[in-house]
Formats: sequence, C-alpha cells, structure tokens
Amino acid sequence: MEFFHLVTALLKQEANLELVRLAVVYMHLIACCVAVGLVVTSDLAMARQLLRGDDSAHCQSSHLESLQRTISLSLLALWVTGAAIILLDMSVKDWTYLLNPKLQAKVLIVALLTVNGMLLHRAVLPALARAGSLLALQPAVRSLTLFAGTVSAVSWFYAALLGVGRPLAWKYSLAELMAAYPLLIIAGYGVMRLLVALARKRSRTEVITTSLPDRQ
Repeated sequence: MEFFHLVTALLKQEANLELVRLAVVYMHLIACCVAVGLVVTSDLAMARQLLRGDDSAHCQSSHLESLQRTISLSLLALWVTGAAIILLDMSVKDWTYLLNPKLQAKVLIVALLTVNGMLLHRAVLPALARAGSLLALQPAVRSLTLFAGTVSAVSWFYAALLGVGRPLAWKYSLAELMAAYPLLIIAGYGVMRLLVALARKRSRTEVITTSLPDRQ
C-alpha cells in the first residue's frame, strides 16, 4: 500500500506524469512499429513469391510461427500501453476524454485486429502450414486467408495513422474517421486476389511447359 501511495503521489506531479506518459507512448510506438515493419516485409516477400508462382517458402511452419508470435506480442503490448495512456490522460482530464472519436476509432481498430488475430491463429495459419502454400488451399479457405491477411495489414497501418494523427482529434466523427477503412480492405483484397490469379496462371504454365516432351 505504501508503494501504491508513493506512485500515486509521484504521478500527481505534472513533470513526473509527463515523463511517465512519454515512456508509455514510446513503448506504444515501438510495439506498433515492430508489427507494421514485420507486416510490410512479410507481405512484400509473399507478393514477390506469388509473382514467381510459388509461395511455399513463405508458408513454412517456422516462418508462420515466428510471425504469429511477434504479432501477438506486439498486439498485447499495444493493448497494455494503450490502456495505460488512456488511464494517464483520464487522470488529468475528465471522462469526456473517452468521447474523442479518434480514440474510439483506435480502440475499434485494435479490437478488430484482436478478433482477426484469433481467426488467423485458429484457422488461417494452421491451414497454411498444412497446405504448405497459399495456392494449394481450397478456394474458400484461400479466400478467407486473403481476407484475414488484408484486414491485418490494413488495420495495422490504419492504427498507426490514427496514432500519429493528432490533428484528427475532435475534428471528425467516428464514421468519418472509419470511412476509408473498408475501402482499403476491399482494395487490398482485390490486389491479393489478382496476385494469386497471376501466380496460379504462372504455376500452371510452368507445369505445362515442364510436362511437354523434349523434341530435340
């Protein structure tokens, strides 16, 4: 109890509160940057492999497990640090702080990331590991995989945008802030469908070419 009172007393000092908030915001930013960086490199690697007609290297169990573990830890850190920031800000402001549409949009995006992460963990990644390739999945499972992957990528980038978009606070409604979100998901899903179609076409062409008899 004495430690709790000491911490409370320290946080009541404005300078100490600002330093604590700065440290928490920094950790929050690092967690988001790690996840975004990993998503970018992973998605670019998959796109390159799809253009070559084979993404099996991207779907290895070791790679998928490492990707899942890092993203999960980043998401957990995002929740913990985000909740700490909200509590620190509420200690200075009143409960109307929670009515900020930008804050609501950030919480909504992270909640969607969490639900989507559960879907990836329980259905998508195990299916990819078993199939060994996105192209080898059944059409329905492949569509689900593309959709979940698109939601993940768009959500992380959207969360990062809202995180740095301080000028957006209180200027737009929640609906206005979220308006571009579904459009980006639709566009991203369409691009991924196109990449898969090109990869399947190239894969079939290579199979036909290698199966033709040598006429020399």
